[in-house]
Amino acid sequence: MKIGICTGGGDCPGLNAVIRAVARHAILNHGMDVYGIEQSINGLLCDPPAAKKLSLMDVAGIIDKGGTILGTSNKGSPFKDPQKGAEAKAKAFKNWKDLGLDCLIVVGGDGTQRMALQLHDAGMPIIGIPKTIDNDYLPTDISIGFMTAVDVAADAIGRLHSTAEAHSRVMVAEVMGRDAGFIALHAGIAAAANVILIPEIPFNFDAIIRAMDDRRNRGRNFSVIVVAEGAREEDQEPMFRSSATGSIHLGGIAGEVASKLHQKTGIDTRVTVLGHIQRGGAPVTLDRILATAFGVHAVDLAAKKSYGRVVGYLGGKITDMGYKEFENGTRSLSLTDPYLHAAESIGICLGR
Repeated sequence: MKIGICTGGGDCPGLNAVIRAVARHAILNHGMDVYGIEQSINGLLCDPPAAKKLSLMDVAGIIDKGGTILGTSNKGSPFKDPQKGAEAKAKAFKNWKDLGLDCLIVVGGDGTQRMALQLHDAGMPIIGIPKTIDNDYLPTDISIGFMTAVDVAADAIGRLHSTAEAHSRVMVAEVMGRDAGFIALHAGIAAAANVILIPEIPFNFDAIIRAMDDRRNRGRNFSVIVVAEGAREEDQEPMFRSSATGSIHLGGIAGEVASKLHQKTGIDTRVTVLGHIQRGGAPVTLDRILATAFGVHAVDLAAKKSYGRVVGYLGGKITDMGYKEFENGTRSLSLTDPYLHAAESIGICLGR
């Protein structure tokens, strides 16, 4: 067999660990040829296709490296326009056949997997592997990259405590996560944040101020607040900001929270936006292990010709499900999530 692998969407720690696992398992145990498709699915739209055969040496020493040796793209789907999309799918399919591939393993989040499903529906055998620091992809309880993002965010938030205490300030840290609060909640708990604001629970400034007052009454004249980029005040819409290239992204809510808290209390407030630092650098050990297990499972699916499936971690087991088994590709924190209960049980304010 000849199998291809590509990485799509935003980069995250653990992508190289997946590539390594796929290549090593496929070559060592199944005698397969493995081809890396460069720059996500876009590599199949190039003339000639941007692809290279991967050897064991090509993937040696990359398990702990950030980024992806295959490159990636998150500039939207080339299949979006009805007419141009049909042409793009036809071209991708032709180049896939010209490469002699039996299937394509696509590593990515919900957007990349939607593109992969379109290729699968057009006749290309696809196997999906979930990665997203946001941890919001439905077919898995945990995605590649999430735990590293949490670890990086928790370390940064933890460092804000000392400066907040030294100056009797309120420090507001904004973390990624899109429309889900997984990073904010987990990193906030780990870093002993005093307030955690997430998209799933619209917040109330009076509740935040009460929590700050309670701390001052106990002699704690500072607070550390973690805000997910998609968090919003009650009866308000999420905030967006423009990048240097003019694209629109969620974000800016930390500045709004800090400004209004200062207006309402007079307390000095400062803002830290972690941004892409959460995506970069070496993956933590759990992401390396998860990526390895996902890659091995995907190759086993390819060997069985079990296509149109996405690998996942559900109920404590590495498993897989069909693309058609879930209609909406993303998920949010459940309001019955045990970590929400844990946070409030130890006195963390969730803005309600």
